[in-house]
This record gives sequence, C-alpha cells and structure tokens, in this order.
Amino acid sequence: QVQLVESGGGLVQAGGSLRLSCAASGRTFDRYAMGWFRQGPGKDRVFVAAISSSGGSTNYAGSVKGRFTISRDNAKNTVYLQMNSLRPEDTAVYYCAAARLSRATMTYVNYDYWGQGTQVTVSS
Repeated sequence: QVQLVESGGGLVQAGGSLRLSCAASGRTFDRYAMGWFRQGPGKDRVFVAAISSSGGSTNYAGSVKGRFTISRDNAKNTVYLQMNSLRPEDTAVYYCAAARLSRATMTYVNYDYWGQGTQVTVSS
C-alpha cells in the first residue's frame, strides 16, 4: 500500500511558476513509476507527466512539454512537478499517482495509487 500526499498548489498569475510535491509513504518508492495527472473544471482527468522508477526517463503531455519538468528524489520518497510559464488553461486539480511499473507510463489505468489532489489556479 502506498499513500500519496500532494502539496504546493495555489494561485498564480499567468507566466508564473509553481512547484508541486508529492510525498509517498512506504519503503518501496523506488519500485514505482510516478505520474502527474490533472482535472480541469468539467473535464476528464488527463495525463500531464510521468517518470520511471529510477528517474532515468520521463514522458510529457504535448500541452506541457517544454514548460513542466517532472523529477523525483528516491531518498526522500518524493516526486516533483516544476511548472513554468503557467497559462490559465493549466488551471486544474493536480493528482499524483504511483504505478507498479518501472517505465514512465502515460496510461491512466496503469496507476494503482492516487493522492487527494492539489488545486492550481492560474489567473490571466
């Protein structure tokens, strides 16, 4: 069982930056690929970014590539999402997720554990 707790959300102006963190419980964090998803108002939850269990590979949604960076610190059981050049359309609840896989999977159904989400609001 893995418990995930996100933090770092908030209100920011367009063009600004935020860094989300996701702290994981348990002693096997480095066996899980980690991902970030987001759900905007009235929209489905969609993939944002993923990182392999080792941290050696990453994947990004096209809409965030070049602006967002996912990283992890296995010693701290934490995954991060650095978000730069934020846009109003990035407004959403951001969810951290863990998959019992080594590869950086973009597929929603591959994720086994989810956090409670953190709100990110970007004003224009």
